Amino acid sequence: MAIKNAFTALVGCDHPIQNAGMGTASPALAYAVASAGGLGTLSGVGPTVDQLEQMTSGPDVPSDAILGVNFLMPFLEDLAPVARIAQHVRLVEFFYGDPEARCVDCVHEGGALASWQVGSVEEARQAVAAGCDLIALQGVEAGGHVRGTRGLFSLLAEVREAVDIPIIAAGGIATPRGVAMALACGAQAVRIGTRFVATPESGYHADYVQAIVDASGDATEYTEKFKVGWEDAPQRVLRASIESAEQSREEIVAQINFGGSEVDVPKFSFFAPTVDTKGDISAMAQYCGQGVGMINDVRPAAEIVDELMSGAEQLLKDGL
Repeated sequence: MAIKNAFTALVGCDHPIQNAGMGTASPALAYAVASAGGLGTLSGVGPTVDQLEQMTSGPDVPSDAILGVNFLMPFLEDLAPVARIAQHVRLVEFFYGDPEARCVDCVHEGGALASWQVGSVEEARQAVAAGCDLIALQGVEAGGHVRGTRGLFSLLAEVREAVDIPIIAAGGIATPRGVAMALACGAQAVRIGTRFVATPESGYHADYVQAIVDASGDATEYTEKFKVGWEDAPQRVLRASIESAEQSREEIVAQINFGGSEVDVPKFSFFAPTVDTKGDISAMAQYCGQGVGMINDVRPAAEIVDELMSGAEQLLKDGL
């Protein structure tokens, strides 16, 4: 079973699904999603460009993997990393900044497709004007750093009328029905974050993963509190992590390996807890979207891709 559309034709995937390029996730997650037929996405923040090049073209990369890399504009000092990485991946995407033609041109010169993650109709139009091949549209339901301020589906309906390039829908999607709804409402693919945190391949700390599995749908909060290291970027996290951080008397709550170095994690830092993090995991940013109430177990990424795609296809055939 497979859903074929403009996204799969453009990107070359078997399935219209992408994992979110979460900042401290393990490369193993992107590889697993790609091996299952989706677009596997790595974060461009943290690794050096040499490390990132190894992660996208080294011997550990599955031979048939279709990969993308996500760059965050506030942490992108120049386009040199983009120029190098665009030569090794199918897609380069940008997030958290106004769409710029110079970034898109750099990607195209390297031979990759260019995408921008946006949170409004105006940003979507700007991405098209900048020359993007596709966009990721983020609703306010999303976990992690949130650009959108509106619910995904009302925003998707409006953006679908405003642009004519493929749209990847993001924000609170965690089930086959969520995937089917997004595709039925005009998206050509879905971008999944929180559901893929609860996988063996994600590389996130077991306590964080378990907190997601245990959480109800109303357990998240849209906040700006986890801003140390990245200000003026609202986030959606588990509310319990805010409470734990507020109650902590420590200025340094943990230590994390980031970009190959051990770094201290101040209270209200933007770092999420990885598997090798030491310290008070509960007081770190536990990013989480509003679809969390439908996540009840930890399963391999390939199983999740199969469940989401086969279930969505059947629902679309049955009329949802």
